[in-house]
Parts: sequence; C-alpha cells; structure tokens
Amino acid sequence: MPIHSEPHSTPTFREGLWIKVLISIIIIASLGSLSGLLTSSSISDWYVTLEKPVFNPPNWLFGPAWLTLYVLMGVSFARMWQVAVRSRYPLVNRFAKRGLIIFVIHFVFNLAWTPVFFGLHEPGWALVIIFIILAFIIILIRHFFRIDRIAAFLLIPYLAWVSFATLLNASIVYLN
Repeated sequence: MPIHSEPHSTPTFREGLWIKVLISIIIIASLGSLSGLLTSSSISDWYVTLEKPVFNPPNWLFGPAWLTLYVLMGVSFARMWQVAVRSRYPLVNRFAKRGLIIFVIHFVFNLAWTPVFFGLHEPGWALVIIFIILAFIIILIRHFFRIDRIAAFLLIPYLAWVSFATLLNASIVYLN
C-alpha cells in the first residue's frame, strides 16, 4: 500500500532533482569503482586460477554492467532523497529517510563484497555477504515501492544482476 499521495511529476518535486541525481551517481559510481580498482590485480592473478562455471561471463562485461547499475542506483537514491526533502507529509518524509539509511547500509555491504572476494580471496565469506546484499535489495525495492515506484523499478536490474552474481559466487565456492 503506498503511503503517500503526492505526484512526483510536479515542478515542485522536480526542482533540484537533477543535482541530486548527479551527486548520487558520482558518489555511488566513484565508491563502487574504487572498490573494484583496489582489488583489480587479483582478477588477473588469483581469479584466473579459480574453476568457474560455464555461464561465467567474460571479465570485460563486469565494468560496464556495474557502471550501468550504479547509474540506476544513483537515480533511485536521488529520487528517494528528493522525496525525503520535498514531502509535505512527516510520515512520508520519515519513511523516505529510513529508505535512504537502508540504502546506505546495503551499499556498505555492496562495497565490502569485492575486497572480501578478490582482496582476501574468500569466496565463501563473499557468498554470505552477497546473500545479505540480495536481501537488502529486496527490502529496498519493497520500501521504495511504497513511496516512489520509479525508484523501486530502477533497482530491478540490480536485483537481477546480483541474483546472477549470487549464483556465480555459489558456483565458484562449490567448484573450488
């Protein structure tokens, strides 16, 4: 059940949204890319030695896929941020702020996965983390859907990719 009745297509809602979108995308993409860059040497030495499933995508695909997902996540976060600061209703405002907090906590786990998997060479622990990320994404989609359906729908490709990554991570644990 939606908890708000404010239309998001009004000029009042859109005012200042684009700057929030840019800030969110830049921060999320920068942090995500930094996490990957810090452990990129493990991809060319340790990761290549692992037994991988037949459905393992080529390494070049991960960068563009994650960049696309970071952009979608940034827009989703920005829309929720906009609701948090623009809503006239205290309940909606609090609910949106809670969504932002959930997003940040989830993103910490997202950032932790790469150093655990590639940096520490711990696919088993990374699998635990990715299950936590998956649960958080489902919670986020459900939470965001109650306030802004576009923000929720923007996270569906992320859910699909992390579901695939979970299967890939589990397969690597099983095969190694």
